[in-house]
Amino acid sequence: MDEVRAIALVLIAAIVAASSTPAVIRMARLIGAVDRPNERKISRRREMPLLGGLAVWTGVVASLLVADLFGLAPGHAMSKVWIFVVGATFLMLAGVWDDRFELGAFKKLAIQLVAAAWAVQAGFAIDLFSIPLMDTVDEVPLWILWPISLIWIVGVTNAMNLIDGLDGLSTGVGAIISMTLVIICWQGEQWVGVVIGLVLFGALIGYLPFNFPPARIFLGDTGSLVIGYGLALMALEGYRKTAILAFLVPVLALAIPLLDTLLSIIRRLRSGHGVFSPDRLHMHHRLLYREGSHKNAVLMLYFLTGCFCMIAVSFSQLDGWVAFLYLVAVVAVTIRLLRNLDAFSLDADADPRPEGGAEQSVSNDAADGDLS
Repeated sequence: MDEVRAIALVLIAAIVAASSTPAVIRMARLIGAVDRPNERKISRRREMPLLGGLAVWTGVVASLLVADLFGLAPGHAMSKVWIFVVGATFLMLAGVWDDRFELGAFKKLAIQLVAAAWAVQAGFAIDLFSIPLMDTVDEVPLWILWPISLIWIVGVTNAMNLIDGLDGLSTGVGAIISMTLVIICWQGEQWVGVVIGLVLFGALIGYLPFNFPPARIFLGDTGSLVIGYGLALMALEGYRKTAILAFLVPVLALAIPLLDTLLSIIRRLRSGHGVFSPDRLHMHHRLLYREGSHKNAVLMLYFLTGCFCMIAVSFSQLDGWVAFLYLVAVVAVTIRLLRNLDAFSLDADADPRPEGGAEQSVSNDAADGDLS
């Protein structure tokens, strides 16, 4: 696959996503798929259209159709790419229903498990590994392969849903991570991950102008679930299925959403609340309070995500003891960063909702009571 075809995939996805977003806005208002603030939500922007993920999904599928018809992507990769499309479409439809009528947390989790199982049976799985500093490669037994692969896919899918709390946050972070995983997959000649990443990146940057603060439309679960699912499958392709340390590369790229998810679970268990209980102690809430501006908070999280992604790309070029030492340094810096954000605290410094609360661009796609 050459660079010209890669650019074509990105441009097609971006153009289709951007051109379809105004129609999605009208459709969301027509069918009543709009945000309705309540006492649990930080958003106070009434009647904000949801379903933004439908435009992203449209851009992804349109680009893949063109790629398949005109040979823009490697033919041997496309059959597995369409497996991703089927699972993403299933989640997209579930997201549309949730954005309009609301699904319970456990129903949503069951749907995610079905989509994850569909991907695992098609080969998106952690099936090979090697012990660091050793040359042997072993197969992962099925009784381990299935649970860890399912947990990974569902975990990353929910992580992207979890961080979707400010205008443009999940969209921009997803775009940054997508391009990072494209680079990692390209280095390993994992063309399935490359194709998925290119079309997802293109669709997200095409949609972002409508979602960046102040947003005209929210992603909704329609979008955050599809983004998370795509990133999870890309990461499974990108770790090259050889070494435990190699799998840390996509983990580093996904560090911000994964850390926020892990800290949220630990925080709720420590405080005695249910894992599915919403709160206002996420990284974006704390940054919003500290920065005093939605746009500044979002840009700061873009910057932090970009830093972790650059670390991931550089880490992919290391091996042996150098990789271990590099990892130790990254862990130390990450812990310091989280302490600076007061991320280990069970209390918020203050209510991050801006004074007045009305007509502010804080979205609430992740605060409806699932893993948020």
